[in-house]
Amino acid sequence: MNSLMKIGAKASFVLLSSAFLFSCGNDPQDPGLEYAPDMYNHVGYEPLKQIEGNKNAINPHGMNMRVPASNTIARGNLGFYTHISKDSAEVAGRELKNPLAANSANLGEGKVLFQRFCSPCHGQEGAGDGLVGAKFKGVPNFTQGRYASLPDGHIYHVIQNGRGRMMPHGTQVNPEERWKIAMYVRQLQKGIVDVAEDEATEKQGSLVTDAPAGASTNSQADGSNPVTGTLTHPTKDIRD
Repeated sequence: MNSLMKIGAKASFVLLSSAFLFSCGNDPQDPGLEYAPDMYNHVGYEPLKQIEGNKNAINPHGMNMRVPASNTIARGNLGFYTHISKDSAEVAGRELKNPLAANSANLGEGKVLFQRFCSPCHGQEGAGDGLVGAKFKGVPNFTQGRYASLPDGHIYHVIQNGRGRMMPHGTQVNPEERWKIAMYVRQLQKGIVDVAEDEATEKQGSLVTDAPAGASTNSQADGSNPVTGTLTHPTKDIRD
């Protein structure tokens, strides 16, 4: 009886050792055996997770997440799209209107944003003499020539899409911040650097607090978009 128990114990030890040996591999990324996989991977399709070999039989290419329909805009992000092509800054200058109030609060934020994102090239006073501008010639001086009369919409559009050697900054600053920068640049065009304090500060013109909930809509009295200030149709381009 004792000999049978010893044989059984040895056999169990061999089997257990073999299991440990074969469950360990040379690949440090291999998690080994997975017990009860349904505890880790949901039986139903999860849109943000794609399991290798588990293809969705309904969606194209077997993917769980479907690609949005072309030319669609995420809910609440209509203000990020002006329906104006990237190379049409002049059109933007005519059609886009700054929806923010020109007060000290917005100008002050515009100055901070300008110094943070624009001054390395354009300089603290917009004269094109920033550290980068001194190295790479040709940075515009906002106080001279045609640059001294550029409208807000033109400036907004160039900030968003870039122009010439200037790269687009649409991913760094949101629409509200672009309008504040454009507002401050309009002040630099006149040679004014400092921001004067307002006597009345009831109207801050913030698009964060004033913006409607959900998808952006043309809720302004003149039919303009409350974020971009565009006067075009909200769903299609009606320009000639």
